[in-house]
Amino acid sequence: MKNASPNSASAPIYEFYSRSVAYISGAVTLMLGNHLEIWSGFYNEAIILAVTFPFLALLLSKQFPDKHEHLRRPTFMAIDALLVGFLISYMHFAIIPSILYCVLINTTILVLGSAVFWLICAILLVTGAYIGTQILGFHYDPEVPLLVSVTVAIGMSAHLATTAYFSGKQTKQLEFLHKEIQIKQAEQQSLANKVAKYISPQIWELIFTGNHEVKLETQRKKLVVFFSDIKGFTALSEQIESEALTELLNNYLTEMTNIALKYGGTIDKYIGDSIMVFFGDPKTQGAKKDTLACVAMAIEMRKHMKVLRQNWRSQGVQSPLEIRMGINTGYCTVGNFGTESRMDYTIIGKEVNMASRLESAAEAGEILLSHESYALIQDKIICREKGTISAKGFSRPVPVYEAVDFRHNLASKTTFLEHELPGFSMYMDTNRINNYDREKISTALENAAKKIKSQANM
Repeated sequence: MKNASPNSASAPIYEFYSRSVAYISGAVTLMLGNHLEIWSGFYNEAIILAVTFPFLALLLSKQFPDKHEHLRRPTFMAIDALLVGFLISYMHFAIIPSILYCVLINTTILVLGSAVFWLICAILLVTGAYIGTQILGFHYDPEVPLLVSVTVAIGMSAHLATTAYFSGKQTKQLEFLHKEIQIKQAEQQSLANKVAKYISPQIWELIFTGNHEVKLETQRKKLVVFFSDIKGFTALSEQIESEALTELLNNYLTEMTNIALKYGGTIDKYIGDSIMVFFGDPKTQGAKKDTLACVAMAIEMRKHMKVLRQNWRSQGVQSPLEIRMGINTGYCTVGNFGTESRMDYTIIGKEVNMASRLESAAEAGEILLSHESYALIQDKIICREKGTISAKGFSRPVPVYEAVDFRHNLASKTTFLEHELPGFSMYMDTNRINNYDREKISTALENAAKKIKSQANM
């Protein structure tokens, strides 16, 4: 009979102490009844069972299979209920001892909080009493000496006190374990956050939610592949210090990555100033929407480069850095490549090579598309035919198209204005200008125009 938690490593020994007190109380009651010659029959066997069962239960508890640990405590409680029923029949159904032992076993069983299990134990209690009457014969003697009732009450009190004491100890242990688990969880979360910086957020989510098995496995899917790099970056790396170059590159990669994630792109890898992104895995909206999202991402990246160039110019970088991009849609092999000890979630195939060739063929500021990508987004994006290119690894000339902008952005209500000349640079997106800044901008433009006109008239 136990109140300790089965989830604790100390549970079996705590339950042993609690059960021992209860069964010793029963043995003392039997000895007293035998001494007073009010109960008899199978006396020695009953005493041996009462003394040895707690040790037997402890031994069996330690041998209980781990996978069935949740059944260990209910199993021994059920046996307790059966034996208490037998004890009640042995005591000739004496009213006070029977009530006290019924209260004791019910109190212990109700700790599990299961009405079904309580009902099962109640049936076992009655079954034990029935078995006792079949072995010992039915005897009904409701009155017993006061000394016997007091002995049973003292035994019950000792059992409850023992279980309460060890339950308190185990509660403290569980609180300590809970704190340890919380610390471990915080450490694991911190580690997971660090690891997440090395892989794409989409892949991280799949792994840590258990929706993706980390094993060497690939599949064929229709994806949209994107490559970009900075034209002029190699020349710039020879002009400025490595620390400044590193800061500039990290700033560029951070800004471009934020845009890619905004549109749902899966970051594959960074190769110097080059970025590889793909759409369509692990989540897809269909080839058309995936391609449109990729082109929209590329357009925003190109526009955002104007903001970055202004920031870099204020930091002393005068080289007109431009981004060039290539996009292709087609079937690729995607999944984990490598070995069981080191894997890389990436894509391979000729469609990936095509996107890379398009990026290499693009001029500064251009977004080149394959015919497959162009066909999927031409209703939303204005594109220019660029003829064909000879791509390494492809036997025939490849038709290419340049993505200009969304059709609605090139209407009369365009919100973008930009001009770059020697000594002059302006980029303006009227949608992003706050109302309270419009007057300041208007005044600054008027003053700049007056200064240019006054100098032109000199």
